[in-house]
Amino acid sequence: MNVHHLELFYYVAKHGGISAAVRHIPYGIQQPAVSGQMSSLEDQTGVRLFERTPFRLTAAGKKLFAHIEPFFNGLPAVADKLRGEDKPELRLGAAELLLLHHIPTVTRRLRTQFPKLLLSMRSGYQTQFETWLADGVIDIAVVPIDERPNVKFRQLRLTRVPLVLIVPRKSPIKTAAELWKHKKITEPLVGLPLATTVMRSFQRDLKRRGVTWNQSIEATSMELVTSYVANGEGYGVNLALGGGADHPEVRALPLDDFKPMSVGLMWKGEPSELVRSALIELQRYTRETWPEWSIDDELPAAKGARKVR
Repeated sequence: MNVHHLELFYYVAKHGGISAAVRHIPYGIQQPAVSGQMSSLEDQTGVRLFERTPFRLTAAGKKLFAHIEPFFNGLPAVADKLRGEDKPELRLGAAELLLLHHIPTVTRRLRTQFPKLLLSMRSGYQTQFETWLADGVIDIAVVPIDERPNVKFRQLRLTRVPLVLIVPRKSPIKTAAELWKHKKITEPLVGLPLATTVMRSFQRDLKRRGVTWNQSIEATSMELVTSYVANGEGYGVNLALGGGADHPEVRALPLDDFKPMSVGLMWKGEPSELVRSALIELQRYTRETWPEWSIDDELPAAKGARKVR
């Protein structure tokens, strides 16, 4: 049997059909080509492996899939292991503030375990990180965690961070509650992109109060939100992480009655030894740095290992 045909059959069986397989095969191949090669595989084996419409594996197809599935499922882990034995590389995605002021402590600790560690770091915002995780560009993202988990990724909540309202230092507004008296706020609103968990959560809490406040400016980092407010562009929404709201020309007003954001880690699939070590160190650092906000979630134990504490 042609090994390439077996690989294509693996994707067809795993994803429930040829058209679905084409969307998940990690290289360019057209649906007619897959269909033709599946016909060739059936000619080679002399049996029908699956029904096309509706899709259903035959008894022979189930036996073949059971035989090849462990091999193809295990290839990513083998690749990770081979890369790790040569030059262990950790690819992190996080807000620039975290990369500048917090991640270095974590990476120094990791170097005691992995002296040849290579680091690749990307700053951005939540939707970018999720795309990069899905595409295999990064290994771990530090992001706000939504109420509804993203089923594509595994995640670990680290901490609950309050939201704050950033206003110019000379603004007459003393508390955020003063703004909620106006059911429609006209002051320009500066925040992270609308699709991020931070802004969705903020808008949900506004809606509960019967307040309408349309966003005027999307910024791609917490520092940019604060900078735009300092430049007189409006009021901003930010996380109360140290440094994100620091600027001599702004004040941070508590949003105590708004739901705090859960911030945590996202990754894809079973983590390698390096990625698991990074997850553990990131959680440890969070508990040391923000003990009052920390969440006591535990990282699931590695397959075949005892629970990590």
